[in-house]
Amino acid sequence: MPDASATVAELREAMRRFVGERDWEQFHSPKNLVMGLAIETAELMEHFQWIDNEASRQEGENPEKRVAIGEEMADVACYLMALANTLNLDLSDAVLDKLRKNAQKYPAEEFRGKFAKD
Repeated sequence: MPDASATVAELREAMRRFVGERDWEQFHSPKNLVMGLAIETAELMEHFQWIDNEASRQEGENPEKRVAIGEEMADVACYLMALANTLNLDLSDAVLDKLRKNAQKYPAEEFRGKFAKD
């Protein structure tokens, strides 16, 4: 299921099956999932800690590092899918709503090429 054809619903269902087959629902409180998500995000951050911006852009060019970074990104995504499942929250709606709000808050004409408010 590559990105171009996999849906969020399919990924959530795959995560739901994985969790269900292991009877892990009992451990998947929002609190526990958010803590796991934070830990996995920190593990992803470790790949980029102490290197400059340009070096961070090149990390994905090293095949071994690319695999390791991909695994951490997958861990983050899995926790996010599990959290969406536990909260019965439509992740696609949440993302699209947030992008609409950010588009209003940060109009492209005003913020193109800028990373901070004036």
